[in-house]
Amino acid sequence: MMDYAVRLMGSEDRGRWDDFVQRCPAATFFHRAGWQQVIEEAFSHPTWFMFAQSAHGEIRAVLPLAQIKSRLFGNTLCSLPFCVYGGIAAADADAARAVDEAAQKLAASLQVDHLEYRHMQAHHAGWLHKNTYATFRRPLHADAEKNLLAIPRKQRAMVRKGIAAGLSSTRDAGTDRFFDCYARSVHRLGTPVFSRRYFQLLQRVFADDCEVLCIEKKQQAICAVLSFRFRDEILPYYGGGGEQARKLAGNDFMYWEVMRRACDDGCTLFDFGRSKYGSGSFAFKKNWGFEPQALQYDYQLYRGRQLKDLQPLNPRFKMLIRGWRLLPLPLANLIGPHIVRHLG
Repeated sequence: MMDYAVRLMGSEDRGRWDDFVQRCPAATFFHRAGWQQVIEEAFSHPTWFMFAQSAHGEIRAVLPLAQIKSRLFGNTLCSLPFCVYGGIAAADADAARAVDEAAQKLAASLQVDHLEYRHMQAHHAGWLHKNTYATFRRPLHADAEKNLLAIPRKQRAMVRKGIAAGLSSTRDAGTDRFFDCYARSVHRLGTPVFSRRYFQLLQRVFADDCEVLCIEKKQQAICAVLSFRFRDEILPYYGGGGEQARKLAGNDFMYWEVMRRACDDGCTLFDFGRSKYGSGSFAFKKNWGFEPQALQYDYQLYRGRQLKDLQPLNPRFKMLIRGWRLLPLPLANLIGPHIVRHLG
């Protein structure tokens, strides 16, 4: 059994942390060191970015953690809030065990309700698990036309409808047009929006690995998507549009353009992100021919007696969602960031 020292990432460790993340097969975009700055600056949540180090100073495991403490929604320690993946990324079992034990000690000392790992696959058979989300990932062909033909016929017809409508795509240097499209979309769904500053921070921290694609009709943005790049993967992460996008199949055309451009740039995997079982976005992604892969998040209770159900599909939130849709958009955009920061 190897003996590893567990440390917290400092500014001097960020470069080698990211070097490990780039090399480690178990790591994802959401293990990158930049998430510490994003979570602390955008949401003011405390973070603990742990790594296990060998006697020779080599990083062998990482575990990014953040605490969300809310009177309404509880007190949790999570890897990683606002991210679809997270948890332990390790080069060997001993290094994984070292950061895991350190995280559990931290959770106990913080007296959180529960500790959560957002792994793609369950790591702790004895912990609680919620079968709430599935992720959608598929390899990309080098030939863009083959990717188009791989989309089921009815969905492919929607993409062609957007093409026939004269839609075009352009990469934006900033996030302003994206935010306007996204905010309208989530308001229609009755969901609180993130702040403008959050998206600006994502683009500043991750630079070329965070890109915005706007879909235009006669040079007017009708929908937009913010995507992450990691190794050879493209991850369209936040997207939305208004009524015109729905009429013109703008969202369908938008995700095709993300796929087409990623193929041209040499990406070999398209990650459509997670969706809740039974949701509209889940059905939308299945219609693209993607097979859902269940996400088995791990939960260890501490002060909490059971896991709270904070999902929008919870019937208790139906009235709140309806009320939120009735708010004027500027007011919803003002209040939303103060709520969503507690949800994670």
